[in-house]
Amino acid sequence: MPGRTTSGRELATATIEESSMSKVAAKGVSKLLTLVTPWVVGLFGFGLAAALHFILYSPESIGAWSSVVTVCVIILTGVTYGTSHARGPWGKTHTTASTFLAGVWTVAVVNLGPWHPVLWRLGVVGGITMALSWNIRSVIRLKGWDEPGTATDPLSFLFGRGAERAGMKEVEARTVKATAHKVEGEVQLDHGRHTADDLQKKVAYIESGIPLPPGSITTAIDPDDASKAKVTISDPRVMKRPIPWPGASRPGGSVSEPIRAGLWQDLDELEYVLVGHHLQVMGQTGSGKSIGGAWNLLGELITRYDVAIFAGDITKGNQTLGPMRESLHRFETSKPGVKAMLAGLQAQIKPRTNYLAGKGLQKWVKGCGLTYWIVWLEEFPDIFDALSDAEQEKFLSMLKAIRSAGGTIVMSLQRSDYSQMPTLARGQLAKMCFGVDSPADASFGLSERQQDAGARPELWTNAQPGMAYLDAPSIPDERIAMPLRTFAWGMKGDRFDDEAANQAMREHAARWPAADKKVDPTTARLSLLDGGTHPRATWPVELEEPHGAGPGQGSDEDDDEEVRNVAAEYLATDDPDPDVIGDLDDEIPDLPDGQPPLTFAPPEQRMTPQQRGEALLGRLQELWDDGARDFSSGDLKPLWQSTDMSRAWCQKQLKRLLAAGVLGGYDDEAQRYLMPDRPEIREEAA
Repeated sequence: MPGRTTSGRELATATIEESSMSKVAAKGVSKLLTLVTPWVVGLFGFGLAAALHFILYSPESIGAWSSVVTVCVIILTGVTYGTSHARGPWGKTHTTASTFLAGVWTVAVVNLGPWHPVLWRLGVVGGITMALSWNIRSVIRLKGWDEPGTATDPLSFLFGRGAERAGMKEVEARTVKATAHKVEGEVQLDHGRHTADDLQKKVAYIESGIPLPPGSITTAIDPDDASKAKVTISDPRVMKRPIPWPGASRPGGSVSEPIRAGLWQDLDELEYVLVGHHLQVMGQTGSGKSIGGAWNLLGELITRYDVAIFAGDITKGNQTLGPMRESLHRFETSKPGVKAMLAGLQAQIKPRTNYLAGKGLQKWVKGCGLTYWIVWLEEFPDIFDALSDAEQEKFLSMLKAIRSAGGTIVMSLQRSDYSQMPTLARGQLAKMCFGVDSPADASFGLSERQQDAGARPELWTNAQPGMAYLDAPSIPDERIAMPLRTFAWGMKGDRFDDEAANQAMREHAARWPAADKKVDPTTARLSLLDGGTHPRATWPVELEEPHGAGPGQGSDEDDDEEVRNVAAEYLATDDPDPDVIGDLDDEIPDLPDGQPPLTFAPPEQRMTPQQRGEALLGRLQELWDDGARDFSSGDLKPLWQSTDMSRAWCQKQLKRLLAAGVLGGYDDEAQRYLMPDRPEIREEAA
């Protein structure tokens, strides 16, 4: 259920756990056979030696046959020494000595017979000693299966055997940590002959040599020693069933704290910090990049107190992000809306960086006073194509600047080739890759490190939705090529259900509405909540107004007395003359007959700053009501023809209105201001 906070590991274990009685029984039988084997071999050796005596013995030829048996013993001893898998000197010595001593005793029995009073006593005492020594060694080795760090642990045995079959003979593995679902260890490579990169390239062959299912082994470079590598062995088959969403991991926490978006293949929780970098989410249709990627990441983010989500999807509209609309600070589904949102975000970057610089900060940090921005762009290629060339350049510029201003851009798409994703952008993105159709497609969704480590999302295609790889800051190197599975939001029995998932997300979003969050003024200006309202900026943050010459930004001339704090001029106030009740639609009567006055009124109407602001806003609303959704400064010509406003003054105010979020943006190519909404002034804009 959405409200539960049960551990994801417990839920996943409950989903995949099977009865283990047969495994326990098999393990017990295996241990028993290991202990019994030396005794059986001892009896067999005694019988074989006795049989050789009766077959080979004769006074004339016993000397020759003794020499032959002695040569056989020497050969067997050498073979034992050369092929022993024992890694330590004690194990190799014990194995070789066992073969040699048993062989010497056999030569003596061939010559003197099994019932010689000395030989049979030596056989009994020596055989018992030999069998017990092997039992002791076996017990220690079996104990190594359960306790990491022993010289004969399971990783050493299994990995060493697989690596040898894959052509890397001089490899020693040691278990560091073992749990019910994984074994972690370190691998010592042959000095001067192999590196961790060589091991990564051999992983598939090692899996075949053990044998293990494909994807069982993940490796990582040891940053402190080029001759070592880190290795994790887990079972990829545990991820084939959907894992129910366990609820938010840190409700009410900060966006700077980790997000739990799924489980790794070893059933550890995925803990991912999204702050400070941009992210590409890629996968073919049906791979789960939207419900698995967007819903799990955003489902966690909306529960954090210091983050605002700005989202756009002009391709699927409300289908993917619509169920969480109530928790988003702005969600645009039209081209003009998305363009206006991006332009507004870019206009607020400089005030935010100036604010952070004033506090001595080079980047956003928890508690700095600014709300962190997450800009989520679904089906990104369609959004990027909708931008003009100039707007695309501005977007790429924003991509570089917004991180230090406290923002992350997430771009979701199906295939990130050069025709869908700008090369400049792809190089700055962390990678989250869901199932793809082919290795060629995988190369666009994975980082080079993931490809070198053997990540293979093409094994899933869209048959295992929700499976993904993640390479991003805060993700350990040993996990960048380990598969993960995102949570399933809606389940009916053990199957995913779309209707149940949508209902669960709507209920979750309703518990975390964007309207309940306290945001800084830059966020309040850009936000457009569900229902068309704006949040009130309640945090005591004073931001410098943007400066510059381009549209959407002010200039140094804005410090003039008549334009300072211009937003306040647009506030509705009591009419200064209650007797003036005229309306724009009122009929203007003709002047009475008679002589014209000797003097005429000046051609310009003298106005206070407040009256100028109200007249400008009234003109913009008039244009909107007549159907205009954009305008040029020429459309304001009636104002400076009939009042004391100048063209320069109007342009200054338009820049201030852009910065305040009253206007949606500026189209450089058409040189027109955008009005996605009817221009209104809110108190918090002051």
